Order: sequence, then C-alpha cells, then structure tokens
Amino acid sequence: MSSGDLLSIHPTELKFPFELKKQSSCSLQLTNKTEQYVAFKVKTTNPKKYCVRPNSGIVLPGMTCDVTVTMQAHKEAPPDLQCKDKFLLQSVAANPGATIKDITPEMFSKQAGKVVEEFKLRVVYIPANPPSPVPEGSDEGNSPRASVLDNGNTNASLFDAVSRSVDEPKEKASEAWGIISKLTDEKTSAIQQRQKLRQELDQELLRKQISKSRGNGFSFMFVVAIGILGILFGFFLKKN
Repeated sequence: MSSGDLLSIHPTELKFPFELKKQSSCSLQLTNKTEQYVAFKVKTTNPKKYCVRPNSGIVLPGMTCDVTVTMQAHKEAPPDLQCKDKFLLQSVAANPGATIKDITPEMFSKQAGKVVEEFKLRVVYIPANPPSPVPEGSDEGNSPRASVLDNGNTNASLFDAVSRSVDEPKEKASEAWGIISKLTDEKTSAIQQRQKLRQELDQELLRKQISKSRGNGFSFMFVVAIGILGILFGFFLKKN
C-alpha cells in the first residue's frame, strides 16, 4: 500500500492477467485519510490501450473509492511479458461538498501554495494460466509401488477419457444413420402409396370411360333400330 497525506492507494502496481485476444481488468482502492473532500485524476502513458472507470472523482472523508482499469486485448504477446506502460494518480484537496462536476483540469495544476500529490504505478503482466507447480514428494511418503499405482490410475483415467471420446462419435453416427434409415423407409412407403392410389385412380377413370362408351353405343343402335322400323312402317302404309 502506498500512502500520502491525502489518499492511500492499494495496490501499488497494476497487475493484469495476460491472455491473447482477451481483455483483462484490475482494480485500485483509493482511501481518503483526511477529514476533507479529495479530488483525484488518473492518467496513463497509453490512453488508447486502457479504459479507466472512473478516471476522476471525489473521495469523501474517510471513504474508499474503487477504480477499475481495463486493458484491451492483445493480438500478440510482448517479449517476456514486459510492459513499459505507466499510470499517474493525482490527488488534491477539494472544497467541502464538491462533486465530480466541480472537477477541472486546473485543480491538478501545480501552483504556489497548492499541494498536488502524485503517485506513479507501473503495469505488470501475469500469465492467465500459469503452470501448476509439481510437488516434490519425500522419500518416506512415496514408495515405488505407490508411484506405480498412481501411474496406473492415471493411465486408466486417460484410457477411459480416450475411450469415451472415441465412442461418443460412434454413438452419434449410429443414431444419425438410424434417423436417416427411418426417413428413407417412410419416403419409400409414401411413394409406393402414391403409386397405388394413382393406379386405382387410372383404373377407375378407365372403367368410367368404358361404361360411358357402352351407354352411348346402346343409345345410338336403339335410335337406328327405331328409325328402320319407322321407315318400314311407312312403306307398308303407302303400299296398302
């Protein structure tokens, strides 16, 4: 913790978990040590890279203000995860009852008779997924047999995991083929049913056409027969 006459700052370094293509954040706690209002302002050497909320404000007497600093995502890692960026925190006594609207750049300008405290904070990158340390076992606690058993359990776990990863695609593939086979059978059945209905419809139309043609033929012969009888009947009438 860094401490001045106005504010106590914790932590004194901005430590960001570093992971490519992901944003990361860290927080600052500013505690007012006085009985007066204190205004603060946060500056950085690389403003396009960081977002500070709030970047300025008023801390009431005896109160604490949390400041969140968000670092933009990186496309590539810097050499050895070293960063040269720095932050500057300025603080100055404000008038009683002051609010954030009363903060002006002139408040932090160094003039005769005005105390402006400044704290520099450096940026530190921390690997987001550091390798877990391997505990060193004592000779008394670990026997060769225990090591073999541990390795056997580990290998069995790995084997089970690999087996599950291999079997799961097979089960999914079998299920997919079952669905495809069922859909194919339903499609074939629907086509056969449609063909059957089509044949029945064609046969029905053919029967109707035959019946119609037969009915028309009977009527025509009947008319011809009536005509012939009419002619004969007239001929006999004339002859008599």
